This record gives sequence, structure tokens and C-alpha cells, in this order.
Amino acid sequence: MRLLARPKVPSVPVQLSFVSSKAYFGTDGIRGVAGEPPLDPATVYAVGMALGEDLASRGGGAIAIGQDTRESSPWIAETLAAGAADRGIRAVSAGVITTPAIAYLTRTGDFAAGVMISASHNPYRDNGIKVFGHSGYKLPDAEEGEIEARLDRYLADGVTPRRLSLAATAGLHDRYVDFLAGRLQDGGGPTPLAGLRVLVDCGHGAATSVAAEVLRRVGVAPVMMSDQPNGRNINDHCGALYPEVMAARVPELGVDAGLALDGDADRVMLADAAGRVVDGDRVLFIAARFLQAQSRLQPPRVVGTVMSNLGLELALRPLGIALDRAPVGDKYVLESMLASGAVLGGEPSGHVIFRHDSTTGDGLLTALRILEVMVREKASLADLAAPFQPFPQKLVNVRVREKKPLAEIPAVQSAIAAAEGHFGREGRVLVRYSGTERLARVMVEAASAADVERHSAAIAAALRAALGE
Repeated sequence: MRLLARPKVPSVPVQLSFVSSKAYFGTDGIRGVAGEPPLDPATVYAVGMALGEDLASRGGGAIAIGQDTRESSPWIAETLAAGAADRGIRAVSAGVITTPAIAYLTRTGDFAAGVMISASHNPYRDNGIKVFGHSGYKLPDAEEGEIEARLDRYLADGVTPRRLSLAATAGLHDRYVDFLAGRLQDGGGPTPLAGLRVLVDCGHGAATSVAAEVLRRVGVAPVMMSDQPNGRNINDHCGALYPEVMAARVPELGVDAGLALDGDADRVMLADAAGRVVDGDRVLFIAARFLQAQSRLQPPRVVGTVMSNLGLELALRPLGIALDRAPVGDKYVLESMLASGAVLGGEPSGHVIFRHDSTTGDGLLTALRILEVMVREKASLADLAAPFQPFPQKLVNVRVREKKPLAEIPAVQSAIAAAEGHFGREGRVLVRYSGTERLARVMVEAASAADVERHSAAIAAALRAALGE
């Protein structure tokens, strides 16, 4: 699958589809329907045992465990903790907290690993297990493979799952809040964000435990929404997956900006005062330009993904900033950043990594950084985003019954070829499988919105006919 672009914009090879060679770990940990394989009690318990054995072989140590607000998160955390304990590894609970908080606590505390129980932006019935090493980075593929081999062995031998009661350890929540507030220190005091009013959509997720507290600490007056989790309303037509819901309320309330976080708060989507959504690509543009002016964008490059809008590349180029494209997934964005030395990277979905501050995407940190730019530049969010003009782009998700190699489906290939033939070098087509859900994702981008709609619909229709549930 080739990437098509406007003249003078270098093309980047893009894989047509991606299916992980690992049986359990996808692009963002182990994910599935809670209670069903691979998130049934026996497998979760065996995951705890396999992780515990892996850590014991590397010198031992404790695990920090956090969870989002899904009704299944407590039993999954307790079952995994019991499996780890049966291999001599103690679990320390941080309670309901965000994924980036677990990454931070793991790398700064006395923990050999961190585990977050969350399915991020997925519906409440799903859940997941994300694992971080002591470095605060997600585990490399090789170590995940070793854990999978141990897991298979335990499951083959048979296990009897149990649970280990967990209570949140005092102080861990406060350490993370202190860290975030401390990112905006300036001359010994907090950056003056006082006077800003911001609408905050917590998606009924993990951010409900920290968002209001953090924002008030740095002087922001938050107006909260979707902050009453009941175990089943996480991501339910709210949060980063539905930013337009938050954005519509911003002008009604007369606030300066809005932000919408996903279930585990590792991503954020913003809205300007007029209610226009500011996605991850625009955030990257705003942050890159600001960091460059501060002489802090060294080297002068940003890492996006194959999904990043061509408009981002064109907006960065006059500033002398290169855009690298990684495969989809914040894990792969980070790998590319580490390889090139880039300090800023992210995805259109709102996963943004400020490597000077964090080892993973952090929605609250990203929001704080953009609010900081607004204050320092004395500019509105709309003004900051204005120089970036995105190409029309359409993303269509098609639920599939299986992830058959797309190259083996003639009708899909024909629809893709028709789009490519029509666009020439004036557009891009990307068709791939999700690494975390049974979805095929169709992305079409071109100068003509009508062409984008027509060809994305044709490719999606071919996928539904061939693989739809």
C-alpha cells in the first residue's frame, strides 16, 4: 500500500494491514471483553503469575496497580494481584487513577513494574491490562513475548484463580497531582493560569479522580462534566471519543476552552472558545511551534503517525520542522521518538507525548501545556491553531468478524485502487486493522471533501460485504 501525497511532499510507505504476531498483547496491552478470554478470571490470574515470574527472574520488586472506573476493573486488578503474589511479587494499589499516573509512579517509585487496568476509550464491557516497566515505558515486544510464553504454560497446566483484596495506598494519588502541578512552575511559583475557565469532560473515567484538583492547583477554574462514573457510563457518548459533545457546550458556557479526556486519560481532545474541536494534529502544531520558539525542540522534528493529516506536515515545513510518521499506536510513536531523539510526538486521536515531561501520553499534561501556551502567547486557542489548515479527511470504522489479510480480498483491493487512481498524488488512502478491537479502519484524505466521502464509503462498503459481522 503506497502513501499518496501532494507534489513535493515525500511519500511514506504504509502497511495495508497489521496483525500482531503475539497472541495476547496488542498495540496497547491485553484487551477484550471483561469475563471472556483473554480477560476471563483464569487468564487474568495466569497473567499475574506470568508477570510475577518475569519480574522475579529480573530481580523482583513490587507492582503498582491502577484502574479506571469500569465495573470489571476491581476484580481484574484483584485477580492479577493474586497471581503475582503467588510468584512472590507484591501488588500496591493506587486505586482509581489515570494510565499516565501509573507510568509516572512506576518510574519514580520503588516499583519493578506498573499495571493499569483499563480499555482506554473502549465501551465499559471491555477492559484491558497495560504493563509498564520500571522505566515508565510500556514493555518491549520481546519481553511481552516472554510473558506470553509463561502464560501459555500456566494455562496449559491449569490454574485455579483467586482474588487478593486491594486497598488504595495513601500518598500515590497526591504524588501524581504534585507532579502535574509542578510541570507549570515558573520562577518558583505556578504559571499564572488564574482567570482561565475551562470545561472539562472526564468521560466518566479515571480523570474524575484527579482532573479538577490538578487544574485548580494551577489556577484554572474548571467546569466539570461527565464526572459521575457508575461503572457502565465510561466513554458513553462523552469524553475524547465524542469531543463534539463537549465542544458544543463551550460557547454556551462562555469558557476559554474545553477538553475531553478518554477513559484512562492518556489522550485529550480540546475545543476553542467558539466550539471548534482541536485534535491531536493541531495540538502537535501548537506545541511544536512554541517549543521551537523556546529553543526546546531539539532536534527540530515531530513524530506523528500514518494517520496524521497532510496539513500538519505542510504547516510544520516552513518552520523548518520535519514530520516523521510511525505506525498507529502511541507505543510506536514513542519508539520512533526514542530512535530519532524527538521530544514531541503524538496521534490525531489526542495521544500526545512530551518526552521532557513523561514517558507516555498524558491528557491532563497535554491540556496544561496548551493552556500554558495560550497564557504565554496571550492568544486564544483558535488563533494558535489557525495557521494549520487540515486536508479533508474521513475515518470509517468497520466492525469485522475476522482479520483476514486485506490483500486477499479482491473487492477491497479494487476499491482502494479506484481511489488511488482518482487521487493520483493529491490524496492518501490507508486501510488497516485496529490493534485493539475487531475493526477495520478506513482513512481517506484529499483536497476534495466530496471525493473523500465517496471513496471512503466505497472502501467501507467493500469491507462490510466481505468481512462484516
